[in-house]
Amino acid sequence: MESKTKRKNEVKQVYVSSFVAGGFAGFVVDMSLFPLDTLKTRLQSPQGFIKAGGFRNVYKGVGPQMIGSVPQGALFFLTYESIKYYCDPYVSNNTRPLLHMFAASAGEVVACILRVPMEVVKQRRQTATNKKHTSLHIVIKTYKRDGFMGFYQGFRSMVYREIPFSFIQFPLLEYFKMSYRKIIKNNIPLEPHEVALCGSLAGGIAAAATTPLDVVKTRIMLETKKLEGKKSLDISNVFMTVLREKGFKGIFAGFGPRVAWISLGGYIFFGTYDLGRRLSNTYILNVDPDPPL
Repeated sequence: MESKTKRKNEVKQVYVSSFVAGGFAGFVVDMSLFPLDTLKTRLQSPQGFIKAGGFRNVYKGVGPQMIGSVPQGALFFLTYESIKYYCDPYVSNNTRPLLHMFAASAGEVVACILRVPMEVVKQRRQTATNKKHTSLHIVIKTYKRDGFMGFYQGFRSMVYREIPFSFIQFPLLEYFKMSYRKIIKNNIPLEPHEVALCGSLAGGIAAAATTPLDVVKTRIMLETKKLEGKKSLDISNVFMTVLREKGFKGIFAGFGPRVAWISLGGYIFFGTYDLGRRLSNTYILNVDPDPPL
């Protein structure tokens, strides 16, 4: 009976703390680093940085991001932590990185259900030159042109970007946390700022490696012309078009802002998430504030 109660409390802790802390972390990082995201999007825009808005009005499109950031972060971490919790007893130390890859990838796919529509509207707003093109105007125009599925333009390219990103970031994050705890902390639980540092390093490395996929995703989402069959929006076709038009430099457009944004974002995101879990455990669930490694 006692073991059943303990497991029930553990499951509740995983669900509640990951959902609350994930939503909190998503909102904080998206709002604090939104200007960097705008600059990155404009650098990757087909019309070029200056024509897409340059350094002006870097908070254009913040409305959709504000709406979507909390549920995206909550869904991602709820999925990620749940899979880790249920599968961890069945994996060895050698195969644990594969579990982290799978859990993170599943979390990204679930989060993309909400993330992609918000991303489409946000990026089109970020690069819109017509002042009349508010976020609401973009929503209406997108729906009239392509219907509901127009908001999922670029869904596949987003998933193709997020899965490799997760494959790199989360095993590195868990490895950095484990190494830091064993080597530097003598197995004492990490503080939020230490988790943040691990998240920053892991995020920066993953961001650098997946920039070409991010360029392709941005190009596809920014396409506003009516295209029969969407053939020109195939991932491979867009990649080759960018490479042909802009060369190697083109497929790494926005590299600096993206790496800076995700490195800083990783610090804020994972630090805030760890802090959010501690606060959730203490004040909502009344359990041990130290989250598991």
